[in-house]
Amino acid sequence: MKKTKIEWTEETWNPTTGCTKVSSGCKNCYAEVMANRLKAMGTPGYENGFDFSVLPERLDQPLKKKKPTKYFVNSMSDLFHEQMPEEYLNKIIDVIKQTPQHIYQILTKRENRMYDYFLDKDIPSNIWLGVSVENKADGLPRINKLRNLNASIKFLSVEPLLEDLEYMDLEGIDWVIVGGESGVKARPMKEEWVLNIKKQCQDQDAAFFFKQWGTWGVDGVKRSKKVNGRLLAGKTFEEYPESLVV
Repeated sequence: MKKTKIEWTEETWNPTTGCTKVSSGCKNCYAEVMANRLKAMGTPGYENGFDFSVLPERLDQPLKKKKPTKYFVNSMSDLFHEQMPEEYLNKIIDVIKQTPQHIYQILTKRENRMYDYFLDKDIPSNIWLGVSVENKADGLPRINKLRNLNASIKFLSVEPLLEDLEYMDLEGIDWVIVGGESGVKARPMKEEWVLNIKKQCQDQDAAFFFKQWGTWGVDGVKRSKKVNGRLLAGKTFEEYPESLVV
């Protein structure tokens, strides 16, 4: 049973929580708002709000589940955050190695640390590595770091999409997720920006997944993201790269 509202995964696993902002894509961070709300509610693991925190009591969560599951790792943090101790990062990777039945989707905005960490290591085949691509200045350079790592699946989370990315070199990229921003202060996304990415995925053999319009609809009207929905050109696009996994 799916245990998260994130459309492209099944469960989340947060062995750390909290983060710090590194680019314009972080401006209206959903995780920060949620972490502060959970702190106010007294939820375990969020005593420090959105300050980076290590939670070793959560390390064994995937070990308790035999059913193959897609885990989004650190939906409330960044696995390659500057304050992540390498010893603890190694323990997280060890859990991944011990549970080959699961798929672990790891997404980061800290591509340099991700690259340096995995450069001299064999990346477990059940890890899907991804980077965020919100705009040309901050996002596009991350793709080159990702492209040069030997992960079984390499993906992009183009969310929130803040501008027309124009040309994207998708060589070595298996999967592209696109979505608009949510929340009271959300920035709008234009349909032509999304359709441009969709065409490039088709031309360069990358799977395309349209996640949401977010707070701004295709018609440029601000409303509930649920009302705005997930249709692009009248269709739902939920392509996965799973056929590419060996």
